[in-house]
Amino acid sequence: MKPLTLMMIMTTIFTGTMLTMISSHWLLIWIGLEINMLSVIPILAKNPKPRSTEAATKYFLTQATASMLLMFTIVFNAMYSGQWTITNMDSNNMLISFTMIVALTMKLGMTPFHFWVPEVTQGVSLMTGMLLLTWQKLAPISIMIQMFPSINHNILMLIALLSVLAGGWGGLNQTQLRKILAYSSIAHMGWMMSILMFCPSMTMLNLFIYLMLTITMFMMLNMNMNTTTLTLSNLWSKLPTITMMFLVSLLSLGGLPPLTGFLPKWLIIQELTKNNNVILATVMAIMALLNLYFYTRLIYSTSLTLFPTPNNIKMKWQFKLKKRSLLLSPLIILSTLSLPLSPMFSTLN
Repeated sequence: MKPLTLMMIMTTIFTGTMLTMISSHWLLIWIGLEINMLSVIPILAKNPKPRSTEAATKYFLTQATASMLLMFTIVFNAMYSGQWTITNMDSNNMLISFTMIVALTMKLGMTPFHFWVPEVTQGVSLMTGMLLLTWQKLAPISIMIQMFPSINHNILMLIALLSVLAGGWGGLNQTQLRKILAYSSIAHMGWMMSILMFCPSMTMLNLFIYLMLTITMFMMLNMNMNTTTLTLSNLWSKLPTITMMFLVSLLSLGGLPPLTGFLPKWLIIQELTKNNNVILATVMAIMALLNLYFYTRLIYSTSLTLFPTPNNIKMKWQFKLKKRSLLLSPLIILSTLSLPLSPMFSTLN
């Protein structure tokens, strides 16, 4: 893809997301989502391969279906309430509330509409997968945060619980790193939505930490083009420093103290307990162990095994890296060592 074309497409993606995030009129919000969706399709299909074309087709069909449901809900709400603003949703109408949740959770890739996320992420490159699992989550989550008082609480909590379960259970037998990060994204979306009804600012905190961790993981994988667990076993002999940072970042993604990933899970469990949801918090904490299991398996493949070599030299020649990332160092620091800031975040309401 030519640089000018790529710049125009990325500008359009940014414009569509910003239009959705700053608008209060449903028609402008829907237009922003459509602009964003149609501009992402060329990015997904930029590699002339059957897998990338299949991934772009699956993404388009899923997002178009979600946009159709969203437009149906918007028009239906305008018929009954006479309002087009996002804060004036008819929360007493079960059909409007249900179809709105279905449309937005389909766009976010949450259970039971999560099947497209691993397949689309697997069919594209690492950097495109990073765009799909980070930037593309901003617009739907911004809509959910703006209209959370009108959302059916019970349905949203059930979807959040199922997403945490599917995100942990689906990644257990995976060997493809992009699919593992996709299932991790599904589980993190469940954690964010579980606390939305009680503390939207905590959802934003969880989103910010999730973005840092996911971008860090994808950038480290992209440095050596690692896409499977098998290729990770050679990482320590090429990039020993990155191997150590990869280990720490995976533990942070799993939510182990004293790393940054522990902060949102700790605050969410605390807030759920305060709101008399002890059983839900306990079940979510137990299901988070499923995610931690396949993170630990990646750590074992990367750092705790020796790949068989035909000679006695374990370390390869340290050639200069062709891919450099200036943002990787601060991202690693922020995604692993931000737990001391927890007193500031614990006062969120």
